[in-house]
Amino acid sequence: MFALPGSAMDVLESMEGDNVLNLSRMNLETVALDDVSEERRRETQHLLLTHNRFSVFPGDIACLRNLRFLDLSCNGLTHISDQILQLTHLKTLIAKNNRMDEFSLPKDLGKMSLEVVNFSGNRFEMVPSQILELQRLKSLSLGGNRLKTIPPEIENLTSLELLYLGGNGILLIPPELANLPYLSYLGLCDNRIQGLPPQFAQLNSLRSLSLHNNLLTYLPQEILNLVHLQELSLRGNPLVVRFVKDLTFNPPSLLELAGRIVKSRNFHYTHKDMPENLVKYLDSASKCPNPKCAGVYFDSCVRHIKFVDFCGKYRLPLMHYLCSPQCYSPCSSSSQSDCDSDDEFNVPQHRMQKVLLG
Repeated sequence: MFALPGSAMDVLESMEGDNVLNLSRMNLETVALDDVSEERRRETQHLLLTHNRFSVFPGDIACLRNLRFLDLSCNGLTHISDQILQLTHLKTLIAKNNRMDEFSLPKDLGKMSLEVVNFSGNRFEMVPSQILELQRLKSLSLGGNRLKTIPPEIENLTSLELLYLGGNGILLIPPELANLPYLSYLGLCDNRIQGLPPQFAQLNSLRSLSLHNNLLTYLPQEILNLVHLQELSLRGNPLVVRFVKDLTFNPPSLLELAGRIVKSRNFHYTHKDMPENLVKYLDSASKCPNPKCAGVYFDSCVRHIKFVDFCGKYRLPLMHYLCSPQCYSPCSSSSQSDCDSDDEFNVPQHRMQKVLLG
């Protein structure tokens, strides 16, 4: 056990701001604040304890009742005790590059008023449920862990503006991720993601999307609806070097064939004419995106890759759905990779300012 050394007190005297306590790189295993005056404890709002040798949360920190910023990065931290709950004013908790996992956090951590949490470079195999209860959380970083999934409960973090999950083993993105109204930065690079859910179109505040070094072969056409997106990073994905041409088509069922006839011929129908489930089915029809086709589809459609220009410089393959194999796009006379994008898919110059392909 190490008490606060004299050299640390010298550091305190040299700090410009009295609200900062810097105890980084002092080879500490724990902290004893007996030598710190009551006034200094009350004034301290920022505590830096990086590059020491902590394995558990130093309990004496709890006496710093006005602490707002705590950095415990680059220690051997395996556990954060319940004493952190006494830091009722804490807004930022950083504990990068430690040895924590989903069992390392106090069960009531979700009751704190944290706004920034950075647990990158640890050993989390799943997102701790306590973090998903932080209603005021604006920034969450869990990069460089061992995550395989993103829980649907991520949608509970309705104040989230930044989410960084790069450097994990994530395979799928839940559609619930799109229910974050203020999310402006999303980092999903260096994972094993193969596709994006069409619900991504709901991320109206998204400005930066990092998807480099994944397994993407296409992008959903709905990504064009991200009107505030300014930066899209795609390098290191199969879509940059090899594109999907032929994809599986499942023939439509008799129900779908009948539904297509009803919709394409504009037959009138009401709840009095047929069961409610059939009415809902007919109302779920999707219009074929081919402007030269008036067809519709329900569950069965042909998936094609459609190349779309961004800023007149890059061509990106977006997933394009057609109602049947016979429904050709207007540029079917040439290969899809050579034909120009339809005017309806052209993106204004102020959109997608950076498309990073290489």
